[in-house]
Amino acid sequence: MATATMSTKGQIVIPRALREQLGWAAGTTLKVEVQGSALVLRTTPAVEPTTVDDLLGCLPYDRRAKTIEEMDQSVAAGARASDASR
Repeated sequence: MATATMSTKGQIVIPRALREQLGWAAGTTLKVEVQGSALVLRTTPAVEPTTVDDLLGCLPYDRRAKTIEEMDQSVAAGARASDASR
């Protein structure tokens, strides 16, 4: 088991062997969690996961909403154009 010592500033150095094993390089962002009496470090994903609900309404649209019929017509026109280009 590896050990680390906390500095007076509250900093610790994660042993090189563990950093290499986990693929952690300088600049790696870690989430810190307390689980009972343990401190758990997890890498953060490069991009936070999002859901459709997170994105709804994020782009302004100031025109009239399309009807289902208008959307169906546009899809059909796109399919015809795609077939014609083959």
